[in-house]
Amino acid sequence: MIKILMIEDDVELAQLLQESLFKEEIETILAFTPLDGLTALQHDIFDALVLDLSLPQIDGLEICRIVHEAIPTLPIIISSARSDMGDKVMGFERGADDFLPKPYDPRELAYRLRAILRRGSTLNESTHHTFSLDEERHIIKRGQNELKLTMAEYDIVAYMLKKEGFVISREEILLNIGSIKYESSLKSIDVIMGRIRQKIGDDPRKPRFILSVRGVGYKFVNA
Repeated sequence: MIKILMIEDDVELAQLLQESLFKEEIETILAFTPLDGLTALQHDIFDALVLDLSLPQIDGLEICRIVHEAIPTLPIIISSARSDMGDKVMGFERGADDFLPKPYDPRELAYRLRAILRRGSTLNESTHHTFSLDEERHIIKRGQNELKLTMAEYDIVAYMLKKEGFVISREEILLNIGSIKYESSLKSIDVIMGRIRQKIGDDPRKPRFILSVRGVGYKFVNA
């Protein structure tokens, strides 16, 4: 099922969209303030972000810029009653992939989400990034070569690819990767990371892809 984050301060509208999108097999996590939305993005993985512009605390265009800089691979659809050309242009300049003026049929949002995600799946196979993720086939490639990973190794690398650029703690990995919950020791994460580094061709003395962050955990760089 597709999983998206929606930052929308109109609670009634957000809940209506959430119910309608669920019928389209799209799980929608709601955030009613920008700060709640940014927090959710740090602690969970989403396939896309649906973003209102007229928000309390921080304007949606600024949120668009912040999210795009932090997670450039995350598709962003702006959903707003502010539909003048200036907002549209600025939204695209700040990283939005689509602009959907309110009001609209929830099914249109579902169609646009699927179209963007299909496009992104195709691009993942040919971008300049070293690693690409194909979730449907449960495959991670380095260039054109498929990596030979165990289930736990695949789940960890897939998780880190989706949160590229963010520092991920060992505790976060244990909590979010179901296939390694039986390995309850934080030290076991370091052991698995060592195996992953070997399989992806990362020099542990001078790592290029999996960077250790002292006292915290790891950060993945898909350069």
